Amino acid sequence: MAQAATEAVTGAARTAPATIGDSEFDRDTAVTLREEGVYGAELSAGWTIIHAVNGGYLLALLGRALGEALPHPDPFSVSAHYLTASVPGPAVIRTQTVRTGRTLSTGQASLFQYAEDSSEIERIRVLATYGDLDTLPDDVRTTALPPAMPDRDHCLGPSDGAPRIPGSSAITDRLDIKLDPATVGWAIGAPSGKGEMRGWFGLADGRDPDPLSLLLTVDALPPTSFELGLTGWTPTVELTTHIRCRPAPGPLRVAITTRNLAGGFLEEDAEVWDSADRLVAQSRQLAKAPRTK
Repeated sequence: MAQAATEAVTGAARTAPATIGDSEFDRDTAVTLREEGVYGAELSAGWTIIHAVNGGYLLALLGRALGEALPHPDPFSVSAHYLTASVPGPAVIRTQTVRTGRTLSTGQASLFQYAEDSSEIERIRVLATYGDLDTLPDDVRTTALPPAMPDRDHCLGPSDGAPRIPGSSAITDRLDIKLDPATVGWAIGAPSGKGEMRGWFGLADGRDPDPLSLLLTVDALPPTSFELGLTGWTPTVELTTHIRCRPAPGPLRVAITTRNLAGGFLEEDAEVWDSADRLVAQSRQLAKAPRTK
């Protein structure tokens, strides 16, 4: 996945779980209101992959700014175009309210950083619709099923000694990921060729998921291109995420598939399931395939 973790081994969970608001994720996605519609932010080096800031972390950061700017609290649909690679350091987020209604509001946001000549560089632009997940009806009619994968204890995590891939990333220390063994052939030089990635997901400090952290979750597993036999950076071009309901506490299950790599681009379709077997988030992204030698 674009700007996602590049190692099968990820950071181990810490012993004292963090609560929402007291997590490193919350501190590193904090924004400061400077003036109406303008927020200051600091892009943390702790969420980088090969020196670039992870796309899901950026989506959550802009999602937090829009949540403060709009009258409704929860992201329903967030579409982001990644224009240039973001780097750790200060940033400015400019938001604009496009429309407000009784149940939904729509806004847009752009994140800027400064070049050496002090000119602004736009890194990412987002258009999003927000609402209140707690007011949605309980009626669910679906043919979707949770991903078929082993229990968490039978998946591969930090204690299993899986090989590391060159280009270590700081973000892996902040995630607690246990990957389905059927999708880690790439780690031992035997990719399946199926374009699938599945795993259990959580934050390493034990913080429970919420709608904002789901924006990170959809872009946090290793890219499906690894199982297609392609390793290296897979930068996101566009990422759209739908948040379907507020997740229950506990680990998430993430399943990602790629059906078509062509012309140097691939799609990744992700589903995120919570501990209550509910489909809580879906996403599709278009990414550039890693370059082949």
